[in-house]
Amino acid sequence: MRVDQLIPAYHRGDAIGDTATHMKQYFLSQGFESQIYCLTRDEGLENESELFANFKAPSAGDVSFFHFAMPSPLTPAFIKLKSKKVILYHNITPEKYFTDYSREMARLCRLGREELRSLTPYVDLALADSEFNRRELLEFGFKKTAVFPLFVDYKKYEKPFSRFMFDLFDDDRTNILFIGRIVPNKAIEDLIKTTFYYKKYISPLIRLIITGKTSSLPKYYEGLIRMADEFYLKPEEICFTGHISDEEMFALYRVSDVFLSLSEHEGFGLPFIECMMFELPVIAYNCTAVPYTLGDSGILINHKRVDYVGELVHLAARDKKFKAAVIEGQKRKLKKYREQDLKALLLNHFNTLTAESG
Repeated sequence: MRVDQLIPAYHRGDAIGDTATHMKQYFLSQGFESQIYCLTRDEGLENESELFANFKAPSAGDVSFFHFAMPSPLTPAFIKLKSKKVILYHNITPEKYFTDYSREMARLCRLGREELRSLTPYVDLALADSEFNRRELLEFGFKKTAVFPLFVDYKKYEKPFSRFMFDLFDDDRTNILFIGRIVPNKAIEDLIKTTFYYKKYISPLIRLIITGKTSSLPKYYEGLIRMADEFYLKPEEICFTGHISDEEMFALYRVSDVFLSLSEHEGFGLPFIECMMFELPVIAYNCTAVPYTLGDSGILINHKRVDYVGELVHLAARDKKFKAAVIEGQKRKLKKYREQDLKALLLNHFNTLTAESG
């Protein structure tokens, strides 16, 4: 039996790519033929995948997984397959967040959701990497759904961190960290407003560190730079690092005092789990997948009033007893994540699927 995975873009170190790699290794260990087929891939992944141009049509007894996170030519091709079909949905941001910044991005988001809806009559099982995403699948009309969480390579986080990056930010300032794409749904403007409040009313020794690609949406990024200037935030008070290496990112987790997310749309939120591993307290706006990923850990907030958020950041960063309690809750949640048997969960979904076909 063949168990193949289709993924538009296969990236090393990417949460979706790591999950696909983990699944392939598991299927191979169970004696199945298994390959990852993609349209594009990072250099160095040639031995771990095949281009979709080399994909041979599977038989009715085979199983095909489709990692869905963007519109692509894989969607109509997937519909035509005779195999048992499973999608693993990784979320698509609603187009409303992009209409003021990029017609093309808005179009792609709209098209992605339309393509997802087109799959409903053809999919035997629709998996989602979070409960929030699973509920979206139900809204789209998928009948049989379940959660299959992202694979997290915990060993990756044991690698050495960048001492240079750590020392660069290791001073008397309170470091607020955010990691994610620089796009409107992340509401980075609200992070800037909170930083301004903190500087003016709590302490001038503040720094906002924002890590993520700045090239995703130039118009939005340029607007953030103008906003920081209008709020008189100096380069030492707000820092956009751009895309950085894992070693540099690990250093930022270690040197920061609080992770603050005021994002309004998250499909999963891997940085929250990373914060748990580095014992960095999380404050996050309570929306979309955030409460499902954090569970009863971290600090969930239901509004973004800057004085409330700013004072809470100060409390989490400087009150040792409060900070320790938050971190302890995050440790308990991390323990639950680490105890998940994803192989058993995947096998259960797989056995149910193949039993039905028999």
